[in-house]
Amino acid sequence: MSIQLDHLIVPATDREASAKLLATILGVRWSETGVGPFCPVFVNDGLTLDFDQADAPLSIHHYCFRVDDATFDRILEKLAALGINYRSTPLGPVDMKINTAYGGRIVYWDKPDGHVWEALTVSYARG
Repeated sequence: MSIQLDHLIVPATDREASAKLLATILGVRWSETGVGPFCPVFVNDGLTLDFDQADAPLSIHHYCFRVDDATFDRILEKLAALGINYRSTPLGPVDMKINTAYGGRIVYWDKPDGHVWEALTVSYARG
């Protein structure tokens, strides 16, 4: 069997609200309860993001989703509908632009919890 990422724990100031918001943006299922204290977001059949309540200050994490063009468009629509600002670079200013420098489309946003969320249509990491 090849190595596959199964789940990640995402620290959150409000695990339920954060899980619900990300699931809404991505258009996927989530649950208020999961294994242990987590609120899972079921990204696909092989990956779950388990939101966990953080009582200490959060460290910022980066999460990237490779999606097809139709899903990318739906994510942009959800960001706009929810009033969530986005940008064309991971840590740059909010410019409400899409990055096309790598042969696809990339967008970044920071809700929930200030994490750097990314959606891209072509993986620049794989050439």
